[in-house]
Amino acid sequence: MRIQSEITLTPEEQALISRLKSFRVPEMARILEEQLRDPNADLNTFKERMSAMINSEWQSRADKRFNRLMKEAHLRYPAADLDETIYRPERQLDTQIIERLSTCHWIEEGKNLIVTGSSASGKTYLINAFCVTAMKQSKSVRYIKANTLMSEMEQARIKATNLDYLNKLTKLDLLVIDDFGLMDLDLDKCRDLFEVLDTRDGRKSTVVISQFPVSSWFDMFADNTYADACLTRITDKHHTYRLEMNGINMRETE
Repeated sequence: MRIQSEITLTPEEQALISRLKSFRVPEMARILEEQLRDPNADLNTFKERMSAMINSEWQSRADKRFNRLMKEAHLRYPAADLDETIYRPERQLDTQIIERLSTCHWIEEGKNLIVTGSSASGKTYLINAFCVTAMKQSKSVRYIKANTLMSEMEQARIKATNLDYLNKLTKLDLLVIDDFGLMDLDLDKCRDLFEVLDTRDGRKSTVVISQFPVSSWFDMFADNTYADACLTRITDKHHTYRLEMNGINMRETE
């Protein structure tokens, strides 16, 4: 709607706009001003005019919330989406499972997801697409590589800020740990990983992405007790979905 600059607002109309701004609904104030300056505004019904104001305010807040969540998520592929490539036969994907996972209902249930398969099969891109969908639903997300997670936990432990760091991870609706297996898991890091998984267990969703099969994960841990504890929390079939991706090399098709 184009603002008709030649139309002067009355003091009462200006007061209404100022009050809306004071209520911290600036988009509603902007649309109201446009309507008041538009000589054809009365061609629309009261409901239509109110809907335009409310929907504009809602969309503005949704966009700001999404942008904030995106900034905090640190996605590798922030523009990822579920495009038609998932249906290509050579990718060997179970598209029904992917379509169901893309609704993000499992995140609301606090379920986990393990994604395994060959290198460059598109695992990270696909999960980043799920992350984008989750953020559009106002869910908080953090994507992080396993090595980086272990390093940040170690630094937090050294600085005695590990509880604060852990609390931030615990509150996330979705935590994505990528490149699992490409990290060193000595005793301290075993303990750190256990703390992350344990505080989220049964409450918040965690995705683990790895090019190694789950059957080999136990041997990655320096301590068998922590191996049992961690894997119990992340691989339990009652709380964790699985997705295999062993199709073509997606980097070679770019």
